[in-house]
Amino acid sequence: MSNLGAGLKTQSWDPSTLPKFEKSFYKEDPAVTARTAAEIEAFRAEKQMRVQGRDVPKPVITFDEAGFPSYVMNEVKAQGFSAPTAIQSQGWPMALSGRDVVGIAETGSGKTLTYCLPAIVHINAQPLLAPGDGPIVLVLAPTRELAVQIQQEVAKFGKSSRIRNTCVYGGVPKGPQVRDLARGVEVLIATPGRLIDMLESGKTNLRRVTYLVLDEADRMLDMGFEPQIRKILSQIRPDRQTCMWSATWPKEVRQLASDFQNDFIQVNIGSLELSANHNIQQIVEIMMDYDKRDRLIKHLEKVMDDKNSKCLIFTGTKRTADEITRFLRQDGWPCLAIHGDKQQNERDWVLNEFKTGKSPIMVATDVASRGIDVRNITHVINFDYPNNSEDYVHRIGRTGRGGELLLLSSLQMMPSRLRIFSLS
Repeated sequence: MSNLGAGLKTQSWDPSTLPKFEKSFYKEDPAVTARTAAEIEAFRAEKQMRVQGRDVPKPVITFDEAGFPSYVMNEVKAQGFSAPTAIQSQGWPMALSGRDVVGIAETGSGKTLTYCLPAIVHINAQPLLAPGDGPIVLVLAPTRELAVQIQQEVAKFGKSSRIRNTCVYGGVPKGPQVRDLARGVEVLIATPGRLIDMLESGKTNLRRVTYLVLDEADRMLDMGFEPQIRKILSQIRPDRQTCMWSATWPKEVRQLASDFQNDFIQVNIGSLELSANHNIQQIVEIMMDYDKRDRLIKHLEKVMDDKNSKCLIFTGTKRTADEITRFLRQDGWPCLAIHGDKQQNERDWVLNEFKTGKSPIMVATDVASRGIDVRNITHVINFDYPNNSEDYVHRIGRTGRGGELLLLSSLQMMPSRLRIFSLS
């Protein structure tokens, strides 16, 4: 991975010669303007929201206050959302203002829409793409699963504007991705490795990018993508708007923000430290290893009695995921597995079967613990211990508000590894 990007030419940017572009679109609604500093402070306190930076705009409380054009609002209202999430309330005014933004929020907070909707507004204010132009919006994501989820949101909310998008990631043939890039797309969602491959081979360029998103920045750095991210960002004009989103705010992410963002404003929802979602009931059961499968069956008999239940089971290895899936299917349970050894088309199919409820039980390794957007997961079962506290927190994030998480722990793991639960 370290040689990736070695073939990219160093770009020399002269701001005086770069074409001008629009990036500031926010006009404060009169209802927002009328709110007092005390009212804003109370709202932020209620939402566990903290902001930093110069001239941070006030949060919005309703969709209409955000001031999105009708072509965006019609799509939002069609989805049946009642009100913005906390990160959206503050993140939309920040992103629409054209400022560089850092957003820190837990998985499942609604951050994808926080940057997607302003991106659509941004695109519609730019000149049309000419033949040979690269994208206007670039979204970098750590995994192909998250990249595909982002693409689905972009397609859903950008269809009324006829915004074209594509998603490039490894593990699948390049041909369809290359054809999409050749036709031209306004939005490119990519994992760092495959994007560098496309850049080095001349299949696309980033000269038109004026709106850049780093999603799950902490995860990308954890996966060793920092050198690739730095090479990619060197290919983009420095006066772009950059939005960075992360679940945590470690020093590595802080350094990346310092190096590549200008006078950024920041919103944090909840703690800056990694923390488990307190709205989820967490249950720990201690037993011998040989008892875990029987206990798993007993829990499934209880929780799957409700036809609306969806259960996600995490295992420590791909082999265990396959073994548990076979065991459950032989016992008559509708169960499928997803992990890194599966072909991408099979992973997509399994995820769709789980989403639609055709297979309401999915066994997964931690490849699925971040970024997979499946609504109404009611139960998460940790068949094996996660490797670290971060994976545990993001496994928790897979179940919805008020869901239940169960951890089946072997006796030999006690007591040293239960320190992980100090997070909860």
